Amino acid sequence: MGTSGDVRAVCLGEAMVVLRPDGDRPLAEATTLRRSVGGAEANVAGALAALGVRTAWVSRLGRDPFGDVVTDDLTGRGVEVEAERDPDRPTGLYVKEPAPGGSRMHYYRAGSAAAAMDADLLDRPGIAEALASAEVVHTSGITVGILEEGSALVARLLALREEHGFRLSVDLNWRPALWFGRDTTPLLDLLRAADVVLLGADEARAALGVDTPSDLRALLGERPRLVIKADSHAAGEHDPDGSATEVPALRVDVVEPVGAGDGFAAGYLAALVDGIGPVGRLRQGHLVAAGVLAATGDHADPPAADVRARLLDCSAEEWAATRVSAAGIDSPALASREGVR
Repeated sequence: MGTSGDVRAVCLGEAMVVLRPDGDRPLAEATTLRRSVGGAEANVAGALAALGVRTAWVSRLGRDPFGDVVTDDLTGRGVEVEAERDPDRPTGLYVKEPAPGGSRMHYYRAGSAAAAMDADLLDRPGIAEALASAEVVHTSGITVGILEEGSALVARLLALREEHGFRLSVDLNWRPALWFGRDTTPLLDLLRAADVVLLGADEARAALGVDTPSDLRALLGERPRLVIKADSHAAGEHDPDGSATEVPALRVDVVEPVGAGDGFAAGYLAALVDGIGPVGRLRQGHLVAAGVLAATGDHADPPAADVRARLLDCSAEEWAATRVSAAGIDSPALASREGVR
């Protein structure tokens, strides 16, 4: 599918078909699996589109039925799909198994079509057009982690950033299995080159050995704006000039945590390209993440635009009193709109 010249965001990374047992049965006992689509950058792309940001998702897929599933799912959610189809390599797959506190993941992505992404992908006509108009390009540590040795994808992306002037957003998205026994220098290089780095304090400790704003700044240098999520308590934005803003997280009745970080990234980036200030950026990140936390899937529809606007502009007291559950949003800022989702 071709893109026109007004794509505002591009998400670069792997999408996979997701299978989950029907109900809460263990995987070994399940006879029926429900199908959906996941993957960090695909989740972000879908949420950005739902938030009204024209978005293209860039990757490679197998020329197989699962590649069709991914394409149809993202297109149906308003994302402009720019994916090279590979006749030999498959589309990635993962299986979610119900487990206490969420799900256990079983990945089947080795040798996938997306792992063969290289510099030439970014010069394909539709993709080059999307990158030329984009205000922000988003990827993650997962993407650099799955790339095969010798891939020049990141180097070409950075060259295009200098040519077109888009902001590069990178979510750490630490996956230990992808880096086991491997040199993490490519990951560090990508983080240092980013304009915005999103990461959780816990995963920063695990991946980088540091978690405070000052230590992360010393490690990653002066370029990136750091958006640090402190577990479920708060998120802070830390600019290279030393300015900082922190916003507490919403109270959420959590159903499953998978995908919440992608929801936060989408909410934050949508506010960023719309010119919203730091408090609003962080609030919208929390708000979209909360909706995912309260749902069973990897993504969820964000609240309506008028609901978001009222919550982004509400008082600190109203924000603190807001609660999100599967039933919807309960907030004094929405007192005149009962049952708002």
